[in-house]
Amino acid sequence: MGLVIQNKPVLCNYYVTYRCNAKCSFCDIWEKPSPYVTIENAEANMKDLKRLGVKIIDFTGGEPLLHRGLPELLKMAKSLGFITTVTTNTLLYPKMAERLKGLIDMLHFSLDSSDPEKHNASRGVQLFDHFESSIEIAKQLGERPDILFTVFSDNIDEIESVYQKYCLPNNLMLILNPVFEYNDVGSELSADDLAKLEKWSSKRLVYLNKAFLELRKKGGNQIEQPVCRAADTTIVISPENKLMMPCYHLGLESLDIDNQLYELRQSKKVKEMAKMQGRHEACKGCTVNCYMQPSFATELSKYWLLSLPSTLKYNLAKGTWKELI
Repeated sequence: MGLVIQNKPVLCNYYVTYRCNAKCSFCDIWEKPSPYVTIENAEANMKDLKRLGVKIIDFTGGEPLLHRGLPELLKMAKSLGFITTVTTNTLLYPKMAERLKGLIDMLHFSLDSSDPEKHNASRGVQLFDHFESSIEIAKQLGERPDILFTVFSDNIDEIESVYQKYCLPNNLMLILNPVFEYNDVGSELSADDLAKLEKWSSKRLVYLNKAFLELRKKGGNQIEQPVCRAADTTIVISPENKLMMPCYHLGLESLDIDNQLYELRQSKKVKEMAKMQGRHEACKGCTVNCYMQPSFATELSKYWLLSLPSTLKYNLAKGTWKELI
C-alpha cells in the first residue's frame, strides 16, 4: 500500500435519468425504466455534496439532455462552486445548446468513428449528422467540447481519422476511453490493442490515462489488494434519489437519501460497506474507468504516477486545475 493522499469523495456521478434516446451496444443503462431526478432533491443533495468535499458533479445517464431541467441543475451546481461535466450523444444538443452555454466545464461529445454508418451502428440510432452539427454550434457559442472516443478492437485504427478530421482543425481534446466489460455487455481489449493505444498518450490534444492501460495489463482490480476506491472517492446517486453502494455498476445496495445525504455518508452502515470496496468477488478484474480515475488519486503509487501526466494535461487544457487543488 502507498501513502494515502486523498480520503474524501471528489466526484459525484449523478444519474439524472436512466432513459436514453440511443441504444449503444456496449451499455445496458438505456434498457432500464427510470424517473427523472427532481430539482428539490438535487438542491438538497448538492448542498450535502459540498459539505462532503465533492469537487466535480458528473450529470450523467442515460442521456442527460433528456432531463428538461438540466440547465437549472447545472446553474445550481455552478453557483455552489462545483466543476460540472456532461457527456451527450449530441442528438439533443443542437436544440439545447443555447441554454447550456457556459454551464458545463467538461462537455463531452461521443463519437466512435469518422464513418457515419459505423458510428450510427455502434449507437443504434442515426447520430452522426447531429454530432457534426453540434461541433459547429458549439464553436459558434464559444464552447470547446471534448470528443469522447470509446475504443474497441474493431475501431482502434479509426482514432487517427477522428483526430485529424475533428480534433486538430477545431483544437478539441480527444478523450480515448477504453471499453470495459460489465453485466454481460461491453468487451475487453487485447495486448496488441493496449500497445496501439499507448502510442497515443503523448500526442497533443489527446487524453489517455496510462494507468488505465497498466491496470488492464495486470488483469484489472485484484480483490486481495484492490486498486478500486469507488466508495471512498465517488458518490453515486440514482434517479430514484438513492445512494448506490459501492458503485453503480456493482450496485449491491440502494439506500434512500431522504434529504440526508451527509448523514447517510457518515453512517456506520455506509462506512462498513465502504470497507468492502474492490473486495467483492464481482470486483475481480474490474476496469471501469470512471471509478479507477479517482481511485488512482487516493494514494502515492505507480498508478498515481502514471495518472499524473494525463490528469495535469487535461485539467490545464480545460482550465479546471485550480478548483481541484
